[in-house]
Amino acid sequence: MRGLVTVFGGSGFIGSQTVRALAKQGWRIRVAVRRPWQAYRLRMLGDVGQIEIVQANVRMVETVERALDGAEAVVYAAGTPFESGRQSFEIVRTLGPKAAAEGAARRRIQHFVFVSGIGATPDSGSKAARATAEGEAAVRAAIPGAVILRPSVVFGPEDAFFNKLAAMAVRTPVMPVFGAATRIQPVFVADVARAVAAALADPAAGRTFELGGPSIYTMRELTELTLAEIGHPRPLLPLSWDLAGMIGMAGDAIAFLRGPLPMLPEPPITSDQLALMKPDNVVSAGSPGLADLGVTAAALEPIIPTYLYRYRKGGQYADLAPPEALRA
Repeated sequence: MRGLVTVFGGSGFIGSQTVRALAKQGWRIRVAVRRPWQAYRLRMLGDVGQIEIVQANVRMVETVERALDGAEAVVYAAGTPFESGRQSFEIVRTLGPKAAAEGAARRRIQHFVFVSGIGATPDSGSKAARATAEGEAAVRAAIPGAVILRPSVVFGPEDAFFNKLAAMAVRTPVMPVFGAATRIQPVFVADVARAVAAALADPAAGRTFELGGPSIYTMRELTELTLAEIGHPRPLLPLSWDLAGMIGMAGDAIAFLRGPLPMLPEPPITSDQLALMKPDNVVSAGSPGLADLGVTAAALEPIIPTYLYRYRKGGQYADLAPPEALRA
């Protein structure tokens, strides 16, 4: 086996796929998560003893330090879609990667990958994007050779994008569309995970990669694609940013209440998520990407049917021909 890599946020959507990809490459993996009891399933992704689960909370630097002991490489893939309770963007996307990178630097760990996001700039209208940009700067200050990966919207079986669109379509007679003209370049979660593994296997010291799929869509096109896939035609209702902002404020209230009341459902959308949707979310011209890491980007259309079928009226077998047709 290879050496030990510590993965922060390894139980999350991108993190769990990253653990799978690293296990296939033969790394020993330490998954550092806030709630270890929710991550034990990850041990089945590798050989016996290859994957261990440890408790680490980025608000408590001493737990981050313990998770780094003995590691030869670090992946920081922790994130939060909205602020709730003590889980703020600053803590998860700025102070967390800063603590991990500084701890790694003290241990002379040079292989560090930070999973960021397209649009992470200091002047972004999104608080999450600004916090992530500060996290990038902190990582680079501690480890100049760190690799930063900036994916576009990430899709896959447990995503918070297509699943949320489909769930909304099932419940509403009219489908609201936020940022109808915004351009997005969705990237498959397994491709992001393979990019992380490639960056550790053959470190591209100090480089930033923007990760996008093979095609670019508008938000309206992605909404139409989702409706067609689940078989729920709905009239589209493009919303102005002002009206969308009112819905975002309602989402902010739900997110705030989830701090003391975690049993509440997740907000449909928040003000900060709307701010992320205003600019295009596509790979910059000339930016290094998946191909430079040896990863071929998977297309969207063949993959989303493998998990959006759950929203069809007839479920997985909704499109099967009737028995009479099969006997003909």
